[in-house]
Amino acid sequence: MKWTDTRDIAIALAETRPDVDPRAIRFTDLHAWVLALPGFSDDPRRSGEKILEAIQTAWIDETG
Repeated sequence: MKWTDTRDIAIALAETRPDVDPRAIRFTDLHAWVLALPGFSDDPRRSGEKILEAIQTAWIDETG
């Protein structure tokens, strides 16, 4: 997965962190959790607030 795979990342986060409310997360935590996902292989420096917001929004949609 790459940073642009926001939907796939959101699905993986919903599966690996079912106890987390995506509405109440810090971007620093989200960044670390994405990097720790199995199959994630993008440069950690390529993310930014816009990408993290897109992942958070997709994650909210997945759990909604």
